[in-house]
Formats: sequence, structure tokens, C-alpha cells
Amino acid sequence: MAFEQLWNGWRSNYVQGAPRSFDPPRDGRSVFTAILESGEPDEETHIIHRGETCFAILNAFPYASGHLLVLPYRQVGDLCDLSSPETAELWSIVTDATTAVRAAFSPEGVNIGINMGRAAGGSVAEHLHVHVVPRWVGDSNFMTSIANTRTLPVALDETAERLRRAWPTPETGPKVSPS
Repeated sequence: MAFEQLWNGWRSNYVQGAPRSFDPPRDGRSVFTAILESGEPDEETHIIHRGETCFAILNAFPYASGHLLVLPYRQVGDLCDLSSPETAELWSIVTDATTAVRAAFSPEGVNIGINMGRAAGGSVAEHLHVHVVPRWVGDSNFMTSIANTRTLPVALDETAERLRRAWPTPETGPKVSPS
């Protein structure tokens, strides 16, 4: 069953916009690699944080407001292909992303997961990414159950700004204690 459409007027800028340099390529690069190579500012691409080997970006098709992806800059499809520094930084950024999601959205829980490979549900299987998804009791509301539609109360630009403000730094540390 296909998802039905729910009108979101704030999405009109995206729908009516000209094709962007980071639209999915057809040359073997992942959409994430294309975004990184686009030269577009982080505010346009919704990159929330950049580390030495990995970064965090908003999911363009989120399960919930605040849904982040954490991934290496290098396009690899498997955890086993990461270098030791990439592995260490990936999990460090997942931890910081969890802290930021909690501070920005006060969820009652957080899902953290990887769909590695197409058979596991990976929609961009060629570029490993970790999902960090804030969750609330009852957040799979009736729209998903009966209309096969998701509702998102916070626009991507606002979500990005909230997460950037909440991102922990070495100086500030976590901005909220873990739930």
C-alpha cells in the first residue's frame, strides 16, 4: 500500500525549487556523497555537525521530527569497512546526536539503528548511516495506522536549527542529562 499525501504548505519551497546539485546522482555516488561534494552550505543541506571523519545530517524523509543520520564522509556500505578512527568517531557522534535530540525535542525514548544492505531495509545501502530517531509514547498515531501517512510537526529548517543549538561541545558538554 502506498503512502497517501498530506498537504504541508511549508514543503512548497522544496517542491517548486530548481534541481539542486545534491539531488541523487546516477554515477555510483550516494546521495550523501553528492551532498558533501555539492558545495552547498550546511544550512541548505541540513548538515548538523561535521567531525574529522564523520558527520550528522537530518533525514530528508524523517520518521519523526529530529530524525538524524550519522555517517562517515567516505562512502562505504559496511561497518567492517570503516577504519578505526571512523568507527570511534561514528559512535561518538551518535552519542552526541542522541544528546542533542534529547535536548532539542525531549523525547521519551530514542531509536538508534542501522539497516546494513538492501535486504535489511537500507535505502542508501552503498553509504553506511546510523539512524537516531526521537520517539514518544503513542507517536505512531492513527495517521500511520489508518492512512499510511506520517505527520511531522516541525519543519526541517527549524529542526536543524534546534539540533545545532543543542549539539554538545567540549566546552559545554551535554546540554541535557540522559533520560
